[in-house]
Amino acid sequence: MDYKEVIAFLYSQLPVFHREGKKAFKPGLGNIQQLCERLGNPQDSFKALHIAGTNGKGSSSHFMASILQEHGYRVGLYTSPHLKSFTERIKINGQNVSEDWVVQFVEKNIQLIQDIKPSFFEWTVLMAFSYFKEQQVEWAVIETGLGGRLDSTNIIQPQACLITNISWDHQDILGDSLELIAGEKAGIIKPGVPICISERQSFSEQIFQKKAQEMKAPIVFAEDKIQWISHTNVQEQLLLQGKSSQHETFEVASPYAGEYQVKNIAGILAWCEQIQEQEIIPLQWEKILEGIEKSKVNTQLRGRWEILQKNPWIIADTGHNESGITQLLSQVAQQNQGDLWIILGMVADKDIHLVLKLFPQNAHYIFCQAKNPRALSAEKLQKMALEHGLKGICEIDVNMAIKMAKLSAKENDFILITGSTYLVAEINV
Repeated sequence: MDYKEVIAFLYSQLPVFHREGKKAFKPGLGNIQQLCERLGNPQDSFKALHIAGTNGKGSSSHFMASILQEHGYRVGLYTSPHLKSFTERIKINGQNVSEDWVVQFVEKNIQLIQDIKPSFFEWTVLMAFSYFKEQQVEWAVIETGLGGRLDSTNIIQPQACLITNISWDHQDILGDSLELIAGEKAGIIKPGVPICISERQSFSEQIFQKKAQEMKAPIVFAEDKIQWISHTNVQEQLLLQGKSSQHETFEVASPYAGEYQVKNIAGILAWCEQIQEQEIIPLQWEKILEGIEKSKVNTQLRGRWEILQKNPWIIADTGHNESGITQLLSQVAQQNQGDLWIILGMVADKDIHLVLKLFPQNAHYIFCQAKNPRALSAEKLQKMALEHGLKGICEIDVNMAIKMAKLSAKENDFILITGSTYLVAEINV
């Protein structure tokens, strides 16, 4: 098989969450434990850092991987989902796993698929662990997929853990309250393993404190270590000035200019200080700041307040739940000087109305539909949006929608493409 045939085979043989939703989710760690045991428990061959959360865990994973790279380590990075290529999920020092390696791994271990019948996600986790073992990474930054407690990545024994923002997402799997969702994320906290919380939230603080106490795990909340003095957007960067428990004042620039990165970066800086204090990794402050500043070059993360054009501004962002969209729209409101054009597509198994009520009624809307079985039809999204006073037209293809918006928008207008990772992934601009 060639690479395209292998990926098609995996999609056809394994339940895939990003295509099928909840029915592709296989709760419990039994499958991944069997898979890893059959291949000699590759997850035990490298030191790992584990990251969970609703929003911000992807950005935080890339920031941390970049910081470790700046310290000269050979760093594995596992994240999901991907935007353009499956190989984006598994990286070493910013380089995607090769297509040839993916082909060889599947062909060599195809009997495992037939014996255990794992989910697509379980298989990709096994691939990542195996690749990191084979390539002898010194550290691996591992992002959870769904939740934490029953997530396939949770068989690792990390040196330190981070939990980012908690918000509404995947309620059908993680629970119908923010407290239940937080409890699932808290499942990554291990006995004696330091845990950092990026954002103190009233509904989750006691849940994390209690879990950490039970596990005798040192816990810190980012705001107790990092205080921001100012932050501004300058030349497509987010410039932050702050002070920390170890440093009187400092300045750091993020290549990802989304305002929501302020809390993500606070979490990463606090986590790095905790990791230093616990003598887990001998990190240097200047290289920590440099790792954040070089994170886009080092890791190639896309889709986070990604600037596609100026005059008019065209921004693509993978925000798709209540918290993510709230922060995104707040930043758009600060920057937009003219009319607002919103190109919107969503997946059907989200709480659509919870998100739609956040969007402004005075924007021009173009409703789209990603080429994904979970995507909500553009027509249905249009009807649901109308219930919230949001008026617009349908254009299924996001690239056609962008062309339409550009033809109508003036130089001082603002075009935002958001609502689904899968929609942003199809942008060819």
